[in-house]
Amino acid sequence: MVEDEELLAAWSRGDEDAGRALFERYYRLLARFFANKVGPEAPELIQQTFLRCVESRDKFAGKSSFRSFLLGIARNVFFKHLRRRYQWGDRMDAEVTSLEQLAPSNTSVLARKREEQLLLAGLRRLPVADQVLLEWYFWDDLTAPEIAEVLEIPIGTVRSRISRARESLSARIAELRASPPPDESTADLEAWAAGLRAHLDVAR
Repeated sequence: MVEDEELLAAWSRGDEDAGRALFERYYRLLARFFANKVGPEAPELIQQTFLRCVESRDKFAGKSSFRSFLLGIARNVFFKHLRRRYQWGDRMDAEVTSLEQLAPSNTSVLARKREEQLLLAGLRRLPVADQVLLEWYFWDDLTAPEIAEVLEIPIGTVRSRISRARESLSARIAELRASPPPDESTADLEAWAAGLRAHLDVAR
């Protein structure tokens, strides 16, 4: 299999076959990233992410995986979309505002099981930055060092943010379930995420 870096370099030189190969290889990843965030705008944002990837090729030093590099670009594209869509400008605070506050929606179309619906709804109630962080952690298997590389922050900070975001997600799910016992609301987050990831991959 041709390495991602080689395909990216070839695409930047005008090789459309290389670009198509990268698109096919990572389309599902990006479709899953945008699935619980933007709805029908997802295909356009996926295209923008790939184009930004080519434009930013020189910034990819190979220290992290191409996948994490691509997801970092997707995050930037997503935040830019939010600023434009909701007219936030430079005042957008992804550390505070959630998608549920911006655009309340029914996520059941994405999920088959009650626990998966709760997970999606809970994620949308988190600040946007925490939602992205946990989806990387749950669905995309990014390690703390990879996330630290993408966000340009210390690894310890990443681990602390993941821990706090998990606690917040468990609290949001507990609210959605009308405050069940604590052990019932937190025990199976990874299992729920794995099941939902498989479903989203098939659906896309």
